[in-house]
Amino acid sequence: MNDGKTKKYFFTGLTHLILITIAIFWMYPFAWMLSASFKTQQEFFANRLSLIPETFNLDNIIRVWSMANFGVYFFNTIVVTFFAVILALIMTSMAGYALGRYDFVGKRLVIGILVGSITLPIVTTIIPVYELIRSLGLLGTRTGLILAQAGSGKVIFLLLFAGFFNQLPKELEDAANIDGCGFFRTFSAIMLPLAKPIATTVVIMETIWSWNSFMVPLVLTLGNPASRTLAVGLFAFRGENTVDWTGIAAGASISVFPIIILFIFMQRYFVEGIAGAVKS
Repeated sequence: MNDGKTKKYFFTGLTHLILITIAIFWMYPFAWMLSASFKTQQEFFANRLSLIPETFNLDNIIRVWSMANFGVYFFNTIVVTFFAVILALIMTSMAGYALGRYDFVGKRLVIGILVGSITLPIVTTIIPVYELIRSLGLLGTRTGLILAQAGSGKVIFLLLFAGFFNQLPKELEDAANIDGCGFFRTFSAIMLPLAKPIATTVVIMETIWSWNSFMVPLVLTLGNPASRTLAVGLFAFRGENTVDWTGIAAGASISVFPIIILFIFMQRYFVEGIAGAVKS
């Protein structure tokens, strides 16, 4: 009996030790980036692997925020991300509801095309997206960037909603019809609240993707630097002959900090949403 408990404690301790070791290696790049944002250029090259700066120098963060226009980029990123998340949630939930609850001619073909489109890299669609935004006269604007972000690559979200709505009992809609609810009221008042775990997952994932998006904002804001987002602003630190490494580290720290805070406070909902999506 004691031998069994000893083996159990041994393997549990060994598992924890392995996981802690992996976590340390996984967190090292982030800790290094955060440390580098407080170092001078001389200290950065002299002590590249050190995680503890000799002096906590705020010059890099101040320079990035004010002189490199990261305050503007930060505001642009918040605006673009917020409205992109709202539009993506509305579009994918409504399309997923129609796809999951109703049968129509060619439904399997539509689903097959949607699943197949997941394999397409974003670079294959950037030209038509660019031409569409340009034809609307929104090139180089936050509005054009919001529409491009909200309308690109959201098939996974749509399929998550479709799979969830497909599992709901038909009696819910029958009861809503008896009460006089139409299509939109049934969807918004009954079906969508039930899909809260999926909606939360979509919000978190779309927030992360929109916040960190690089290719689409880069192409659509080439002619107007004032509309850049944080990811594109970081790219400006790489010059033709020199690279401002401490500036990149400071800018990356500013960029990643809100996402970390978001995930810390919403990780429970994220896990529940993924579990609900897999179960459905």
